[in-house]
Amino acid sequence: MSAYHLRWKRRNLLWRALRSPTRLTVVNDRTSTIRPGMVLCFGSIRNEAMRLPYFLEHHRKLGVGHFLFVDNASKDGSPDMLARQPDVSFWSTADSYKAAHFGLDWVNWLLRRHGAGHWCLTLDADELLIYPQWQDRGLTELTMWLDAQQSNAMACIMLELYPKGPLSQAVHQSGQDPVQTLPWFDADGYDRTAMDRFGHVSIRGGVRRRVFFADNPDLAPHLHKTPLIRWKRGYAYLSSTHIALPRALNGGFSRPDLPTGVLLHTKFLPNILDKSKEEKQRGEHFTHAARYDGYYDSLIADPDLWHDGAVQYQGWQHLEVLGLMARGRWGS
Repeated sequence: MSAYHLRWKRRNLLWRALRSPTRLTVVNDRTSTIRPGMVLCFGSIRNEAMRLPYFLEHHRKLGVGHFLFVDNASKDGSPDMLARQPDVSFWSTADSYKAAHFGLDWVNWLLRRHGAGHWCLTLDADELLIYPQWQDRGLTELTMWLDAQQSNAMACIMLELYPKGPLSQAVHQSGQDPVQTLPWFDADGYDRTAMDRFGHVSIRGGVRRRVFFADNPDLAPHLHKTPLIRWKRGYAYLSSTHIALPRALNGGFSRPDLPTGVLLHTKFLPNILDKSKEEKQRGEHFTHAARYDGYYDSLIADPDLWHDGAVQYQGWQHLEVLGLMARGRWGS
């Protein structure tokens, strides 16, 4: 894709984002507490009361200074829980998630309005960021180091975690570390392909491709993401956090001197069965929703995703040995 077409695409994304505030209602705006140098976290959520307490705790410990969310008509108490958090600002909308470019119109506006000049972490509520030495070296130290390397982004692979046994049999409480409930993952079977169009490395594999898309792997979810970016007003996400524009932001897997992180993906908590029933009916999560009816039906059937090749999560050092995470010069 030519530089001209990429600029046009980015301008269109920014134009869409600039229109979105008219469709958002401020619930709690505490952005006046944001200070220069804070690492900020952004996202859109719907019915994530089970995950949010630990999500907030984990990323606060990493060093996130403020969280900014759009709540898409949650009915499980998520807004009440967020309203009690002194470091959370959030907006609400009942509009279509799909029509808002799968929530990106809302998030791109928040990033443009509040993220410019900050290191910004954009996540789904079922993602937990980790990276080499994350327990001892927080995001402030990491982002200062990235600045010194003249890098304005960090790439991550999304690692899908799952339990052993039927999904409904796992036991999980709000506020609990979901990795305790979902301790298993696929350690191999990942394909990496350099893509010139957006300058990224495409990664596919993991449990969803193995179980749900074995017969049609081209429909399996992409696992490459660039969730951590030093934001500028002219930046925009194009496809979740899989692709950002300008394209130079997507090159994190191509620089061996830089660390790469892992997003621990906690999608398969036991409430996934009810969520799948709802999302199949809503049809809000895929461009061609009918193609994924079989995927939702398979989840609703309460599968056991475990297999003999499953590996138990043991920490970031183990992921580095497996080649799922790299420290680059960050560890030196």
